[in-house]
Amino acid sequence: SMITNPMPTRAEVMDVANAVLDGTDAVMLSAETAAGQYPSETVAAMARVCLGAEKIPSLNVSKHRLDIQFDNVEEAIAMSAMYAANHLKGVTAIITMTESGRTALMTSRISSGLPIFALSRHERTLNLTALYRGVTPVHFDSVNDGVAAAHDAVTLLRDKGYLVTGDLVIVTQGDVMSTIGSTNTTRILTVE
Repeated sequence: SMITNPMPTRAEVMDVANAVLDGTDAVMLSAETAAGQYPSETVAAMARVCLGAEKIPSLNVSKHRLDIQFDNVEEAIAMSAMYAANHLKGVTAIITMTESGRTALMTSRISSGLPIFALSRHERTLNLTALYRGVTPVHFDSVNDGVAAAHDAVTLLRDKGYLVTGDLVIVTQGDVMSTIGSTNTTRILTVE
């Protein structure tokens, strides 16, 4: 084990990789970092395994919840965005503009291998979405709504180096940014 060895065993690698492939939002270390001789090597090894496993496409990418009705508009938007992400050639990222983090949570439930960016002005929401599988939280506070806010979000992510000109992205948002549960729009934009 990595408590006493700098390299993980095959069993440790498979346990972590299978947890990621099963859709786990987070993995945890305890004795390896609390009392182990190689804490930083352990964290680095786990990160490599997680990143590698996340690149493996899921066999059930587009079948999640296709056989049931959605509970609300927000869920329908999140699921349609992920369906498009998995079927539209050239999509490089999903952007959820979120007040509560709920849309980011719903999109993270479907494996796409694409980064999901949760943009919010609320620190609590950013902290929460940091725990979601494949989600990167980014602070965002625009004075605009609608398509102008979507363009502001894309520009911010481009300026931070997450996106490059020419990328095709899917954006989910509500008509009014400050209302929780109002996600009702999916946009497909090209980064300028």
